[in-house]
Amino acid sequence: MNMNRLRAVALTIIGMTAFLPSLAFAQDALDKGDTAWLLTSTALVLFMTIPGLAAFYSGLVRNKNVLSVLMQCFAITCVVTILWIVGVYSLAFEDGGNMQSWIGGLSKAFMRGVTVDSMSGTIPESVFSMFQLTFAIITPALIVGGFAERMKFSAMMLFSILWLILVYAPVCHWVWGGGWLGEMGLLDFAGGTVVHINAGVAALVAAMVLGRRRGFPETAMPPHNMTLTVMGAAMLWVGWFGFNAGSAVAADGSAGMAMLVTHIGAASGATAWMLMEWVRFGKPSVLGIVTGMVAGLGTITPASGFVGPMGALAIGLAAGIICFVATNYMKRTLHIDDSLDVFPVHGVGGILGTMAAGIFVAANLGGVGYAEGMTMGSQLGVQLTGVVATIVWCGVVSWVLFKIIDGVIGLRVTPEQETEGLDIAMHNETGYNI
Repeated sequence: MNMNRLRAVALTIIGMTAFLPSLAFAQDALDKGDTAWLLTSTALVLFMTIPGLAAFYSGLVRNKNVLSVLMQCFAITCVVTILWIVGVYSLAFEDGGNMQSWIGGLSKAFMRGVTVDSMSGTIPESVFSMFQLTFAIITPALIVGGFAERMKFSAMMLFSILWLILVYAPVCHWVWGGGWLGEMGLLDFAGGTVVHINAGVAALVAAMVLGRRRGFPETAMPPHNMTLTVMGAAMLWVGWFGFNAGSAVAADGSAGMAMLVTHIGAASGATAWMLMEWVRFGKPSVLGIVTGMVAGLGTITPASGFVGPMGALAIGLAAGIICFVATNYMKRTLHIDDSLDVFPVHGVGGILGTMAAGIFVAANLGGVGYAEGMTMGSQLGVQLTGVVATIVWCGVVSWVLFKIIDGVIGLRVTPEQETEGLDIAMHNETGYNI
């Protein structure tokens, strides 16, 4: 009898251990802490576009164009969401088979297979997809600043749709979806190439193809509502913690350090720009300090998961100085009318930050250290390859898209509509009843 009981207990234990691996796997597969942080980060990044970027940009334009900018940011958010569901998510992150190095496949088109139970690492795939969607939303919304106050709404919408498919999806796949740049070891934690260089180059191409606003540079075109701009800048600063720290895709030390260095980059970028302006023009401006903050944030973005606090301080200070010089050079010397300084802030910042990541990742400079087999020289070579590839692909495709759209429906509003303002001309509404 005792032997029978012993046998029964032994069989029970053996049976239970058979389930232990699956139980452990189920426990490890979904991490509630990681999931909660990614849900929070997703909301923060969406908050960056609407209302953050929308408020920041709309305050910078003249009062006759305030609604047009708000409308563009809102409409881009809606249309990009639909495109993401239809197929852009799949193109960016799925296995592309023989084309894997360049573009993903369509196995996840229409969110096929994305269910309550499907996972991406330790978080639900639905959360991962939504988090990445917010990046896809803000990138074309950033481009709006390059052609603000003079582009047709219909042309803007068509360009944003085609650009998302032909530029954003491939570059995102190259870097984050298992493509060739990621395989090379490119360091781009949260979007130096995918978001900032991409948006900056497209904005520069837009400014050059469309030409200057009527009266630029002879006529002063100051922001109509700096209060609105500062409020939008503050929202961007807070939302950027989700942008960078959320890109760790985990609630861990990497996310914590990314948040710290993001804040340092913003603060030091703002301080450097303020001091540069103070020295050159005799007075620091509110516009200058918030622009420096955005430059610091954009520049620290690609390096945020790889560098330490002192590296972030150096990167932020460099961003405030270099982006300030680039902005003034474009406006005052080249007379290129990138309306809201997208290229000198985001494009130049993205280039600077991507290259700086290859330096300050070094362990002796406070970073996480180089991957096995990598040196500073080889890493900088990879970083330069990523920068050049993004500039060339985005620049060429954006130029072709603008030219095609101009030939089909026209890019620019009429001189009369530009004088009247896009709020009335495009939407038959006004931002202010005064």
